[in-house]
Amino acid sequence: MKTIVIFALLIFVNGVVSFSSQPGIGPTEAFGQSARKVLMIPREGYSQDLDLMIKMEVGVMTLLLKNAGFDVDIATTSGYPIIGPTQKIEKLSRLSETNLDNYMGIIMPCMAVGLFPGPPVAPDAVAAVKRALAEGKPVAASANSSIILADAGVLKGKRYAFVTNPLETTQRWTRKDLRFEGAIYSGPGVVQDGRIITSGICPRLEIATGMQSGVVELTQKFIAAIGPK
Repeated sequence: MKTIVIFALLIFVNGVVSFSSQPGIGPTEAFGQSARKVLMIPREGYSQDLDLMIKMEVGVMTLLLKNAGFDVDIATTSGYPIIGPTQKIEKLSRLSETNLDNYMGIIMPCMAVGLFPGPPVAPDAVAAVKRALAEGKPVAASANSSIILADAGVLKGKRYAFVTNPLETTQRWTRKDLRFEGAIYSGPGVVQDGRIITSGICPRLEIATGMQSGVVELTQKFIAAIGPK
């Protein structure tokens, strides 16, 4: 059944080559109602497969959120377009210019940006996550974007998902990521602990490991955590 769902979503997003996140008039606003908005913060840095992640991570998340009645704005530190070989995300906002009061939660695609040590975590993203959680808003992180949560220190004492335990070394994973100290590793599947929702497997890691991507379930739990209007 999961395979059928993901295939159906692929059909819907396959033709989408760009996303616009600039504030505009959504369907609810057109009828005089207040739009329910969520903020998407993609992890920044070199991606191992940007086309795949735009289509099957950002695209699927956006589709599910819009079908649930949410407007989705996308913001990064630079605000520059994210451009892959054939897919792109245009008209992003700058995080420093984003009013978090307008959003009901934050969801973070991992974009197949590398594991530890990886690129530095953007301070703007850390600040946004801390504020959202302090205000009781849900924050969802796909795969490697959980590093933003760890860097923010909000995982301490919390259960979280990751492709493998970042505090254990193996022949393949040779370095520990001490940012996760004090947090409770709970496997690669989707995990929710309070207002924090994490998944250890993104579309790129699904290809690499054979484990099921958690993008759909993560987004569904995020929507449920926001709750009805």
